[in-house]
Amino acid sequence: MSKKTRKKIAKASSRKATRGESVTAAKAAAKSSGKTSGKAAAAKTSVAKVRRATANPSSKAKKSAKRPKAAAPGGGKSGLAEGGKAPAFRLPRDGGQAVSLGDFSGQKLVLFFYPRADTPGCTKEAIDFTRLKSKFAENRTAVLGVSADPQKAQEAFRDKHQLSIPLVSDEQHEMLEAYGVWGEKSMYGKTFHGILRTTVLIGADGRMIKIWRHVKVDGHADEVLAAARAAN
Repeated sequence: MSKKTRKKIAKASSRKATRGESVTAAKAAAKSSGKTSGKAAAAKTSVAKVRRATANPSSKAKKSAKRPKAAAPGGGKSGLAEGGKAPAFRLPRDGGQAVSLGDFSGQKLVLFFYPRADTPGCTKEAIDFTRLKSKFAENRTAVLGVSADPQKAQEAFRDKHQLSIPLVSDEQHEMLEAYGVWGEKSMYGKTFHGILRTTVLIGADGRMIKIWRHVKVDGHADEVLAAARAAN
């Protein structure tokens, strides 16, 4: 075999070896790439699971995360209690003047909250307190009626029934909510929000002596007078 032929054979073998190494390297790279992409895909899947778990907590987690609902004003859930300090107020009354808690400093005060002027129960209650007004005065006790009626409605109510008790208008419900007397009511199968008939006796020191909730009108004014006398 000639020297020239041997060189050709050596070159051909070298080319085959180089090609084989290239193919082997390419396969190894592809395999490595496959492993890397597989790991990346697994990592992505894991992250997606974590995100889904965070975005959609289990029903148990949802239940535990729920906060208790705050009690609505009214219905005796205002936090007011006998012995506590009476909330301050300043509102218009019949006749156009303004009236405030501070106006009665040093004497007792009765606040009777009624649902609506000139309705049967409210009319009887206002007449009963008017009848006993002088008796309350003898015991250093003033009396105010309070509702959400506008001032003109209060004045018409006063004139129609010759009421001498001042009638306060709280159209924005600020005082009504502060005293916990604005809340949910039901009548004839329907629910609505309004004034829950309530009376509060406040002492000369500005603290609540007694609170009557869900008042029954008959005999109520006399019962409040008895409590005012006992508080001397």
